[in-house]
Amino acid sequence: MDPRDEVEPDRLETLARAFAEQLLACLDECARGRRGLFSDFEGLGDEAEDDAWPEAARLRELALALQGIFAQQEERNALCDEFLDLCSIHGESHPGERKLARALLERIERGEVGTPTEGEKRPW
Repeated sequence: MDPRDEVEPDRLETLARAFAEQLLACLDECARGRRGLFSDFEGLGDEAEDDAWPEAARLRELALALQGIFAQQEERNALCDEFLDLCSIHGESHPGERKLARALLERIERGEVGTPTEGEKRPW
């Protein structure tokens, strides 16, 4: 890696802290029923436009960018990784955003982010 591409450790920590603060605010709002934190509602018709949550979309973009920056530094950010993993859950057995948000908030409060969940048990 080119030394000019490296991000100062203090700057990286500041970005990670800003991401965590924004994520906590969005998780709280999602746990109270707002939809759209873990995925966009684009393509679902006019109803989806009323549910648009631009802060959540920007948070997902920030998470992807932050994950890339950490990877360049050969580091990882467990909170960012776990959030992006939850954003990738789709399908009929999807537990729902409120449950995902509550489960992630509980894992954060218990300091379990970045540790594997128990066996086959789902965090939601």
